[in-house]
Amino acid sequence: MNPTRTLLAAVLVGTALLLTGCEHPPMKHEQIGYRGTGMERIVNPRTVAENAPLHAAPEAAPAAPADGPKATLLYKNLQVLGDLNVAEFNRTMAAFTQWVAPNEGCTHCHNPANFADDSKYTKVVARRMIQMTREINGNWHDHVADTGVTCYTCHRGHNIPEKSWVAERETVTEGRMLGNNFGQNRAGMASVGNSSLPYDPYTPFLLKAHEIRVAGSTALPTGNKSSIKNAEATHGLMIHMSEALGVGCTWCHNTRAMAEWSQSTPQRVQAWHGIRMVRAINNDFIVPLTPITPPERLGAMGDIPKANCATCHQGANKPLMGAAMAKDYPALAGTARAPAPVAVARAGKN
Repeated sequence: MNPTRTLLAAVLVGTALLLTGCEHPPMKHEQIGYRGTGMERIVNPRTVAENAPLHAAPEAAPAAPADGPKATLLYKNLQVLGDLNVAEFNRTMAAFTQWVAPNEGCTHCHNPANFADDSKYTKVVARRMIQMTREINGNWHDHVADTGVTCYTCHRGHNIPEKSWVAERETVTEGRMLGNNFGQNRAGMASVGNSSLPYDPYTPFLLKAHEIRVAGSTALPTGNKSSIKNAEATHGLMIHMSEALGVGCTWCHNTRAMAEWSQSTPQRVQAWHGIRMVRAINNDFIVPLTPITPPERLGAMGDIPKANCATCHQGANKPLMGAAMAKDYPALAGTARAPAPVAVARAGKN
């Protein structure tokens, strides 16, 4: 074969392989800040259309009559929905079934011989999740705004949300001085976009309260406690948030001054509250359910699947493209907590 043709064929094949990872035009371009600052958003309309069915919210059930006897008069062991009347209680339970267990039906959580029985762990979990949903809607308005959340926001017809996380076991690596990879440099880790960054960006920030920082806020030697490893972990979290919301860095940041709040978008404030909301629901509602969770549903490290940004967002900057389902289900509205009392300083103390 002609060497020139062979080389040309190899170049064409190589180019084709390189382009398989690229998105072909036309793309949709939107300027979201001042020109010259990199504040632009680029999306692929075909990807948006392909993912649209995933973000379609189900139609709300017809409203129930506002009057009627309380559900507690008819049903036993109502610990979280006893404030509803019978009609609204039944409507809400039917919605739960469709949102979480459309194939299994009521028996996913209930003993069919005695619906008041708590012997199924799924019923205990469901009760706690109702409380969590009310907590989010009632006390995390700075993140969920008036849109709120329902069980469907995360579950979307599945018993367990498709997007969750468990702790990763560190890989023992032969030949390394200390014998492990220190939680990074593992190929194929989707949690950090297949990069070599620390592949558990969730435990430090969405379970624990490690500082999310790339650079120190004060000068050396005493003030700057940020390390390269901490910066890498922060970048890993940012990759997760970017992919979970289907956005780029400029959704929250001005790329000429990433850390500068005064040049950031309003979405950065909302994301700040979102990180703390996820951390709170993991620690206050999900992790405490570990003892009653069957071993086969726990991770390799024995921990329960927990929430991250993708659990609700699933690739959209607003879960379900902003569908406000919560307004149709008053049982999930929640009640805001009273502000914490202000501590009174002792005499003689500042």
